[in-house]
Amino acid sequence: MSQLTPLTIDPAAKERLRVLFLAKNALWDGTGSPEDGNHAFYHREMSQVLTGLGLNLTISDNFDILWDKPDVDFVFPLLNRAGFFNSEMLCPLLCERAGIAYLGASPIVRGLSDDKHLAKRSVRDAAVPTAPWAIYRRGAPIDPAKCPEGKRFVVKPNNSSASWGVHDATDWASVKAAIDGVHGLGHDAIVEPFIDGSDVEVPVITVNGEPQILPMMIFRQADPSHLRTYYEKRDLVDRSQKYSLDPFENPEMTEVIADYTRKAWDDYRPFDYGRFEFRVNEETGEVTFLELNLNCNLWSQKVFGKAAVLAGWTQEQLIETILAESLRRHGLTG
Repeated sequence: MSQLTPLTIDPAAKERLRVLFLAKNALWDGTGSPEDGNHAFYHREMSQVLTGLGLNLTISDNFDILWDKPDVDFVFPLLNRAGFFNSEMLCPLLCERAGIAYLGASPIVRGLSDDKHLAKRSVRDAAVPTAPWAIYRRGAPIDPAKCPEGKRFVVKPNNSSASWGVHDATDWASVKAAIDGVHGLGHDAIVEPFIDGSDVEVPVITVNGEPQILPMMIFRQADPSHLRTYYEKRDLVDRSQKYSLDPFENPEMTEVIADYTRKAWDDYRPFDYGRFEFRVNEETGEVTFLELNLNCNLWSQKVFGKAAVLAGWTQEQLIETILAESLRRHGLTG
């Protein structure tokens, strides 16, 4: 990454191209206590960064603007969790309907990545190790024979982000209760054994048509058995004593994780940017794929922003590079 040069968008293209930025909190003014925690600060920062780049920019906070096929050339979508099942796919679908280019993967690929069960199948076929798991679709039979073996389990919505709706379970009775709880939220449930360790985050961007791995980060946990919650990930509660986001500086494990990431990303290209997540045990050297998130969090205070700093880039350079590459891929710039 240190040898990569940030991309820029030609000033004439910035003036010519009409860009729509779409995010739930894109118009938040920074006052009050936002219900989405740090996501609101993230969306507000992105609005400011994109405005600061001098783009011909329109900003909206809901999908309605896309129904009438707005007069724009490109959409920068961050409206992922919009409050209904599989909402992550709606924005790219509406863009396809309107014939408007957009940042990120196609709707079907977004669906593949957002469905944790299918993503695990994909990486398993690519010879990337992942924990055993079971999928319990809402409305389908809940068969205990499908449940993997283990003494402790993680049960969560199959399409969730930031550990929303996550449950801890220790036996089939508690697993079944957790599955019922997830189904009650209107989601499919995925069950897998809990793995002690910390999460290594692998941020990937695309430059000149090729995915590139930025410096890896680790959520190093004071207690490897702690299950991170949605409230901790969104900074809605104090989690400062539980884990920290640090550079991952284990050369041997970094090489292994990079190899697994390159194997895993083939089913998703082109995706512009995404974050691949692995559970690592630094004592044993074990590396296990957890999930991937395309169109993931780009906030300066999270993985991508801090990885960019380690690579010697500013937040503005990171965002302009991702946007410039996607505009080039869609044929909107040279």
